[in-house]
Amino acid sequence: MSKAYLNYGATRLVQAIVVILLAYVFTFVVVSILPGDPITNVLNNPQNGFTQEEIKEIIAAQGLDKPIPVQLWTSFSGFVTGDLGLSMRTNRPVTTLIAEVLPSTLVLASAGLIVALLLAAVIAYGTQFVPKRFGQGLLRGFPSLFLSVPNFVIGLVLIHLFGFQLGVFRVIEPNSVWATLFAAIALGIPISAQIVEVLIANLDHESGQEYAAVARGRGLGQMRLFAKHLLKPSSLPVVTVIALTIGELLGGSLITETVFGRTGLGSLVQRSVSTQDLPVLQAVVSLAAVVFVIVNLIADLAYPLLDPRVKLLGAPERRPTTADEGSVSISKAVTS
Repeated sequence: MSKAYLNYGATRLVQAIVVILLAYVFTFVVVSILPGDPITNVLNNPQNGFTQEEIKEIIAAQGLDKPIPVQLWTSFSGFVTGDLGLSMRTNRPVTTLIAEVLPSTLVLASAGLIVALLLAAVIAYGTQFVPKRFGQGLLRGFPSLFLSVPNFVIGLVLIHLFGFQLGVFRVIEPNSVWATLFAAIALGIPISAQIVEVLIANLDHESGQEYAAVARGRGLGQMRLFAKHLLKPSSLPVVTVIALTIGELLGGSLITETVFGRTGLGSLVQRSVSTQDLPVLQAVVSLAAVVFVIVNLIADLAYPLLDPRVKLLGAPERRPTTADEGSVSISKAVTS
């Protein structure tokens, strides 16, 4: 691993830490500092039934009677150490509440991402090698169709067809393997559209390069040509799209969990919004920001590994010429 890559990784890590810090400060400002003090407003709401003594105790427990900088430092220190405070409704640690539902959401989001990647790879492969008379144009229209249909509509259709009509899974068992699979399909189909659109565009470009023609001339099989020569140079923009869709995966999982009746972050957020449990909401939003930043950091670190031509910070700049790219690609195809 080169010194330039290590410097690049260290720089991106510092930038990610700064972004996480700013995201947490922004969330804290929105929840705690804006005029109106939403936490105090919730406590003073007559419908909640808190007495003045109880309100004082809750304010003291939440640290709201301290100066704002002290509140911010205490809150951020607790966030770093895993202490996310107490729920205003259940008086239970927010960390415990999130830990109870987070595994279900992670399973669904991970399965949805796998479904999206597999579906994108199959459609992209078909657009390159399926003859036009056998539906290549139809495959190219799938991304637009997937984007036009919300995931909750797909989920309702899957529940009606495979849950009620065919009985593949029971609706009252939302965490079963089959129910999780169909929930992941509902979540992954719209995500796959964004990935496959970028992948198809880059595959079209790469398949027209000279090295691809040389590989075809040597009788290289379609699967080997796709996997070894076309997919890797086309994957760099796809990594960017995948990193950007992580937020949509988390947001989509909240909707999908509600549709399929799963217990996860979605149900926790729904209850917290309806009861205005702001410490829980702040913790969930902050954790989502951390996950998004970390995933994008991993994507940035993967760029130079996928394509050595990516400019690293601190490395001498040299733009590859068309001749460089062509000669390298052709030599790889000839030696395969």
